[in-house]
Amino acid sequence: MDNIGVVFQVGPFGVTRTVVTTWGIMLLMAGASWLATRRLSVASPGLVQTALEGLVQAIDAAIAAVLPGRSTPLIPFMGTLWLFIAIANLAGLVPGLDSPTGDLSATAALAVVVFLAVHGFGIRASSLGAYLRHYLAPSPILLPFHLLGELSRTLALAVRLFGNIMSLEMAALLVLLVAGLLVPVPVLMLHVIEALVQAYIFGMLALIYIAGGMQSREPPAEAPPPTDSHATGDTT
Repeated sequence: MDNIGVVFQVGPFGVTRTVVTTWGIMLLMAGASWLATRRLSVASPGLVQTALEGLVQAIDAAIAAVLPGRSTPLIPFMGTLWLFIAIANLAGLVPGLDSPTGDLSATAALAVVVFLAVHGFGIRASSLGAYLRHYLAPSPILLPFHLLGELSRTLALAVRLFGNIMSLEMAALLVLLVAGLLVPVPVLMLHVIEALVQAYIFGMLALIYIAGGMQSREPPAEAPPPTDSHATGDTT
């Protein structure tokens, strides 16, 4: 499973199999999106449109469970992230292809995208100054620990997805080498389920980080003022 093999050169830069597979997945998603959305209809939605609407509603419900009432701005990003990782995880099932997420450079790039999204949505939720000030709360002494936490969770995202997908492909390969073609269907089914689960977990972790970035800058809700029964004329 040589993910780092160079396929061709572009000047001094080598384009690896991971990059080529990633480009192919991006083209596949763009083409499928264009084909699926070019004839949308409110009056008589087709089977594909109905399936797409169900997928969008499922993504919206997952986001709303973490950020109630604020899912709409996150649907494009989270939906794209979930779908891309799921397809990338399953790409290893295609003969001759390896999962891009089985390459640490690809998962590191995804983790960096999530890192930028956390801060981007956090700044949009308040302001740049208010967002940056939270790193000094409750004391400026904690600034290095806040920065270390940001870096460590980004690294953990990258390594976690890479390790799980690489071990999944290696386990499937070992089982097939030992058992031959006696158990291909169960192995493939386990691969599909695990690939989808890992995509979901990565997306949920990203969503939790984004929600933390958006909510930690919000002022706490103030308690309603106490009512005076004598002032309101209540004599009971």
